[in-house]
Amino acid sequence: MLKSNLFTLHYPPPQIIAKREEVRRELLQKSPHLSGGRITRIFQSDLKLLFDLYDRIFFHNYFRDHFTGRLLLSFSTRMTKNAGMTVYPRNLKNLSPKEERYELRISAVIFFSYDKLERDKVVNGVKTRDSLEALQLVFEHELCHLIELHCFKESSCRQERFQSLALNLFGHTESCHQLPLIPEIATAKYGLSIGDRVSFQVEGKTFDGIICRITKRATVMVPDAGGLYRDRAGKRYSKYYVPLALLKKR
Repeated sequence: MLKSNLFTLHYPPPQIIAKREEVRRELLQKSPHLSGGRITRIFQSDLKLLFDLYDRIFFHNYFRDHFTGRLLLSFSTRMTKNAGMTVYPRNLKNLSPKEERYELRISAVIFFSYDKLERDKVVNGVKTRDSLEALQLVFEHELCHLIELHCFKESSCRQERFQSLALNLFGHTESCHQLPLIPEIATAKYGLSIGDRVSFQVEGKTFDGIICRITKRATVMVPDAGGLYRDRAGKRYSKYYVPLALLKKR
């Protein structure tokens, strides 16, 4: 199979659903870490298995038989907004097929947070039933980036070429996700949002400040005449990273 043929693959919607379910079924059968649709733990070996299943079931083993570059599959605990990311060298256009290097990086944080909010979770225009299906759809999006980069040395999910590929291969009608992110979870669970005035304690001393960022912890700016940070008005602040559960809204 030539790499150009990857762009001629076109599956009708019922076949896409059947193939996605086949990937899911085999992943659950073969993975020692996954027992159902709710992801509570997952490892790099599971991503490798997932990739191999998609390669066989959707791409007729193209990557196994023809790809000569290097592909890394990884999880990130730092990605709190992007559910997935494809990383590649800036000089990709100058590399030979054997020198191609890609990394498909998946956010562990987002999929572990899937069930923390009770609402619809749509990924690439598809309503998901659980975190495993959401992972599949995010992974499919990154596979489209991989294919486009491999074939054309550039990729953009805003362009028609990518969108047509994602639709023909996986039935994606959008290129975004509506999965729970930490700021939304913080608002729902703790009533906290960026800009809120809060207080917290450190070694028995109480500090008052303003939330300027929320990731796995809140970044709180506390007025401090000797602080390292200064706003446009010249006021100085010290920065603290505080677990959400330790903050009290003022």
